[in-house]
Amino acid sequence: MPRSRPVFIPSSRLPIHAGATAGTWLPAMLRAILAALLIALPLSGCGMFRGERDPNPPTQLPRDLSPQVSIQTLWKTRFGQGSETRALALTPALGGGRVYVADARGRVAALGAADGRVQWERQLGLPFSGGPDLAGDLLALGASSGEVLLLAARDGAERWRTRLAGEVLSVPRVIGDLVVVHTTDNSIYGLEVSDGSERWRLTHTPPVLTLHGSASPVAGPDGILVGISGGRLLYLEPEQGAPLWELVITPPSGRSELERIVDINADPVLVGTTAYVAVFNGDLAAVDLVTGTVLWRRQLSSHAGLVTDAEGSTLYISDAEDHLWSADPADGAGRWKQESLRHRRLTGPAIVGNLLVVGDLDGYAHWLARRDGQLLGFERVARSPIGATPVVADGVVFIYARDGTLAALRANPVASGTAARPTTDAGAATTAPDAAGHAAEAARLDLLDPTLVPPPATAPAAVD
Repeated sequence: MPRSRPVFIPSSRLPIHAGATAGTWLPAMLRAILAALLIALPLSGCGMFRGERDPNPPTQLPRDLSPQVSIQTLWKTRFGQGSETRALALTPALGGGRVYVADARGRVAALGAADGRVQWERQLGLPFSGGPDLAGDLLALGASSGEVLLLAARDGAERWRTRLAGEVLSVPRVIGDLVVVHTTDNSIYGLEVSDGSERWRLTHTPPVLTLHGSASPVAGPDGILVGISGGRLLYLEPEQGAPLWELVITPPSGRSELERIVDINADPVLVGTTAYVAVFNGDLAAVDLVTGTVLWRRQLSSHAGLVTDAEGSTLYISDAEDHLWSADPADGAGRWKQESLRHRRLTGPAIVGNLLVVGDLDGYAHWLARRDGQLLGFERVARSPIGATPVVADGVVFIYARDGTLAALRANPVASGTAARPTTDAGAATTAPDAAGHAAEAARLDLLDPTLVPPPATAPAAVD
């Protein structure tokens, strides 16, 4: 029997979590050693031992790139401690001309989306680790200590808080009259939006080892879609939390518990009655939401995220090797693959017009053409990793880095003949075309028209 290929998990990116079952059979000494290793993993940038070289070093950014977009920083500020460099599910929420954001030391605030000025701020004394989610005038947040809070979006007033049994490393979602929470012990809670009381709870026994993170619940037409560890996808009815169906996208395989990690950490994406889901150490798949039937499955490991355009005509995925893919939603066939950002610890992709945006481990944001994956330009936003997938509103990209840097950026076309290049730190491009040149180049490039993106400066690889 051929040996299974070992899986290397970069420690700075994918900390591992010991599931609840570990304590039921591991001897005390082994549990202590495992706990020490798990604590050490997130703290080590290039391996578990000092001086050990990372076998997958980040690809260097291209020095000879001729940018096709000029990145304008509309505003930038520092909010609290961010995630304190940890891999948490703290991500900005946008709505009503505001950006809502929380940090790992209990701060939550609303800032003006146009200028970044603080409109209200609260110190709630909790180690926030997931959220916020915005629904009307409600903000939902989760903490690594198990608390879930609901706040008023208009002024930050606390509506209620409750404590769950597990750590919250996903975004609590306000879905109808529920706040739905997925915790790291593979439990899913349905909490009453009125007072935080528990309506239902569904628990699956977690594997011995999982990635340290969880997919967030997603609202479906008549249910709630959740991906959990073990490569399992569930569709729950909201009244009692009973599964309408559940299935394993990718079953665990391999000799060791490390090899058998198959987790759904990326939030599933819904288009009509089709759910698209990606599994770390597993597959990209499409599932019929009505029947729970797998429509197609392709081998592609991902945990950072995937997104589809408004028409549902194209999927975009960041895979576990930090390649960016475009795929056909009808069958999962690849259209293009961009490899120039390999091992740069990419976020999931976000769509802005005809462009894609991803963040990386060094605080850079990268803009790519949706049509062919061409790398159009990049800009350094922060001196720490960007862990949260960028969020977009009205053509503006909002980025939240792990050191608390929060920035609003816009991509503009570079006029022919200019020598603009990405700056070495956050800020506007070093040169900018005049008004006439900018208008002419915008007409030539037309960032909203996927048929007019220029030939690749950094070409993506052909898909086999």
